[in-house]
Amino acid sequence: MLRLKTAFTTLVLLLTGLPALAQEPRQATHEFHLDNGLKVIVREDHRAPVVVSQLWYRVGSSHEPPGQTGISHALEHMMFKGSENLGPGEASKLLGSLGAQENAFTSRDYTAYYQVLSREQLPIALEMEAERMHTARLPEDEFLREMQVIKEERRLRVDDNPNSLAYERFLTQAHMASSYSQPVIGWMHDLERLTIENLRTWYRTWYQPGNAILVIVGDVSLEEVRPMVETYFGPIPAGEVPPQKAPLELPGGAQRNVTIEVDVQLPSLILSFNVPSLSTAADPWEAHALRLLEGVLDAGYSARLPSRLERGSALATSAYASYSAFTRGDTLFTLSGLPNLAREVTLEQLEAALWEQIEELKNNPPDSAELTRVKTQLIAEDVYARDSITHQANLIGQLESVGLSWQLIEQDAAALEAITPEQISTVARRYLVPERLARGLILPRPPVAELAPQAPEATTTEGAN
Repeated sequence: MLRLKTAFTTLVLLLTGLPALAQEPRQATHEFHLDNGLKVIVREDHRAPVVVSQLWYRVGSSHEPPGQTGISHALEHMMFKGSENLGPGEASKLLGSLGAQENAFTSRDYTAYYQVLSREQLPIALEMEAERMHTARLPEDEFLREMQVIKEERRLRVDDNPNSLAYERFLTQAHMASSYSQPVIGWMHDLERLTIENLRTWYRTWYQPGNAILVIVGDVSLEEVRPMVETYFGPIPAGEVPPQKAPLELPGGAQRNVTIEVDVQLPSLILSFNVPSLSTAADPWEAHALRLLEGVLDAGYSARLPSRLERGSALATSAYASYSAFTRGDTLFTLSGLPNLAREVTLEQLEAALWEQIEELKNNPPDSAELTRVKTQLIAEDVYARDSITHQANLIGQLESVGLSWQLIEQDAAALEAITPEQISTVARRYLVPERLARGLILPRPPVAELAPQAPEATTTEGAN
């Protein structure tokens, strides 16, 4: 159904024209820094009297040293356990009483906290966020209770979820030299060893104004927001910001194969290639070409994988491509799928079909009509998603957190438009090669053989002669 909706949207956009999308009017966006190093980005959107406030810290699971995996996510949980003037959970209760939404999330590259609320209530959100940036309590009794919650979260989401468990194990092979191999939630043996002092040190190290970005999007202006930010965040002392290095991968020469047997019902295949992101690409166009390569393969109902492998040859019951360009380190270009067992298709046959699609793109660039469809779709999805102020804030925060500029939002359509069919073939030839490949075979765990009852040993009785 999602691909059908996407196909319809793309058809409408092709009829109405791509240039109109690429020339969407720019929203007023302002950027400034406080003396303590905090970066602030304010984006005006006056369609409704609502605002989203997000505070992003440049720290996530890829920053964590061995033995302390999961500490960024654990700290995210503990940031709701009280600060100088608020007890555990009191900030959430207050926001809830005002009808506001709040939450937080941790990724490999960043940790973010957000509130969506009426524009008149923005000072409340800013005051509470500033307070916990500087005076989070982190009580040990709450920490011990919360670690039990986090360990149970890991059991439910990973250990007892065969697909998640398999993918977590696959990533340890797909990322050869990068800390992206570490799970955001952490390894269980590390969670069991974390201490409150570990957490307090992590908080003091990374939760500094100079390591944070405050993003505010909604029915506000710079003139009203700036004094509020200076009032609440300005008095926080500037701390030392830790140096950061992008997680980089080996350029190639090490094809990896991993077979994982877990309690899944159906076998599946994952092919992941180590590729650059927009942050690490030698030339930015490579990342945009990889985005379009993903789209040619798997952007909507008419893309090559669903049209050729699912509906055409029926070799796959599902086939996907994925690529994330907006990370602070090298990333993965992934093809995956489930073989059509009803037609007795094997994983080997499915892989051969995926490689056939790769080789075709290496040798024959997509034609202009196909590429125009993909460009239209990617640009349209972004334009329509901006109806949400939360989506706008997410884009800004993600870009800034990984070391890119929020201004890329305004330049993205033109960057995609500039990519040629030949450049798509170039990145396919350059990066989708065996020496960059991690191959994962996810297989159902074989049943444990039941021990058959043993027959009594035969005995021989010699008769009398």
